[in-house]
Amino acid sequence: MERERKLLQQTVAILAIIPAAIGLYGVLFGHALTGETVSISAESHFRFLSGLLLGIGLCFWSTVPRIEEKTNRFRLLTLLIVIGGLGRLTGLILTGLPSLFMIGGLFLELIVTPFLCLWQTRVANRYAEEFGVA
Repeated sequence: MERERKLLQQTVAILAIIPAAIGLYGVLFGHALTGETVSISAESHFRFLSGLLLGIGLCFWSTVPRIEEKTNRFRLLTLLIVIGGLGRLTGLILTGLPSLFMIGGLFLELIVTPFLCLWQTRVANRYAEEFGVA
């Protein structure tokens, strides 16, 4: 049980680097990530969404200590990520194939994150059974 819990903690801690780093970069540098010029309003919106991404990464990190007790937070964060992934999938269907990085994001959003949520639930359930916690 303890080994699986530690492995889940390490996995979440490492994977949370992705949204935190990309979000921070987007907040600091804006749409410059793409090299395209956009309106000030689009730039502002991009930075706002980057801030949300940074916040999601930080919130995932907040689940790492005592991860077996953070099921509700983990599920909420997973829901947010999956909704974003469905938005990205809709864009793919409506406008075509995005860059390889965006396809990677889609994989993380619709496959990896739900898998991590199921894994977290498994660890939480095993913890509850082992220690008699409801």
